[in-house]
Amino acid sequence: MCHALLRDTRFFDLLYTLDSDLADQVRIQGCPCGGRLHQAHYPRKPRGAPAKLSPDPERRFSFCCGRDGCRRRRTPPSLRFLGRRVYFGVVVVLVTAMAHGATPRRAAELRNQLGVDRRTLARWRQWWQEHFPSSSFWREQRARFSPPILADALPGALLDRFAPEGEPDGMVSLLRFLAPL
Repeated sequence: MCHALLRDTRFFDLLYTLDSDLADQVRIQGCPCGGRLHQAHYPRKPRGAPAKLSPDPERRFSFCCGRDGCRRRRTPPSLRFLGRRVYFGVVVVLVTAMAHGATPRRAAELRNQLGVDRRTLARWRQWWQEHFPSSSFWREQRARFSPPILADALPGALLDRFAPEGEPDGMVSLLRFLAPL
């Protein structure tokens, strides 16, 4: 069920709208120095989106302070992008979760359908298994879950907690949870 989200342009449009709302909140808050924020959005070329997706979702919202001497950049959290990864965040979460425990044939099929190289998939798996559990974000947030989520079950265990049936609302909640990353 979750894999259907990877081909749903409406879901990606929803993520763009939610990111736009987050960007508006940051812009309205302004810079900590009191200066006005100006648009400084930058292009991204994310992979893993449906073929018919409009080019708008490829922009990463960002702002720059207009006060002389400050020029501080403010980049709001994003539901579309997971850090600096080239693939959309939903792709990183779902594909890594689906590939965990998959047969070699199923893993190859996933790689072929989405164009994810096996080395990329291995890096994502390593990030979820080693780097994410040791991050300050996860150390603070893991107490929210009872029973606890084991590191070797990530990201599938998070997916099960937020979107057990693969519904879009649950996936949005998971991406909202991961947005501070």
